[in-house]
Parts: sequence; structure tokens; C-alpha cells
Amino acid sequence: QVQLVESGGGLVQAGGSLRLSCAASGRFIGNYAMGWFRQAPGKERKFVAAINWSGSSTYYADSVKGRFTISRDNAKNTVYLQMNSLKPEDSAVYYCAARRSLSYTPSNSGYDYWGQGTQVTVSS
Repeated sequence: QVQLVESGGGLVQAGGSLRLSCAASGRFIGNYAMGWFRQAPGKERKFVAAINWSGSSTYYADSVKGRFTISRDNAKNTVYLQMNSLKPEDSAVYYCAARRSLSYTPSNSGYDYWGQGTQVTVSS
């Protein structure tokens, strides 16, 4: 079973930066695309960013484009989300997800494994 554990969340002032990590463990067969999603209180979980199996291709939600960067280190089985110029509206629980495919998707239903999330709070 694949397990995903997020870390790196916390409290930061507007304009600051955070780097989230997602460590994967368990039985991996083939290649996995990875994604980041976020969910604010009372709202639905929304797509943030995704990366393909090799890390050569990425995709971002319009709300974070130019501010967030997703990357992966397959040798360490870890995916990262570098978040810069943070805004209060970025506050949410951030989840990483794995998809049994070479390619990524922004759809929640397209991912097979999910982490438990890490809280990000941006104050003004």
C-alpha cells in the first residue's frame, strides 16, 4: 500500500514563503504522477499543482501560477511544493496525491492515494 505524508506547513505572514514536502513510501509499481490539492474550511477540495512521472512537465491552477512551484525527487520518493508570495486566501489544508499514471490530471477522482494533509495559514 502506498503511503503519503505531508510536512512543512505552518503559520506565515502574507508575502512570505513555505516549502511543503510529501514523502511517499510503500509498494510502487510502475510510475506515478503526483498532485497537490488544498481545502479551506467550508469549501471543496481544489486542485493546486501537478507533476508528471519524470518531473519534466507541470501544471498549475490559475490562482497559484507564477507563485508556486511543484517539483519531485524520485530518488528520495519526495514531492515538493514551493510557495512564494503567499496570500491569506492561500490558507488551507494542503494534500498531496499519487496517480498510477505517467501523466497528471487536475481531477480529484483521478488520484489513487492521498496524504492526511498539512495546515498552511497565511496571516495579513
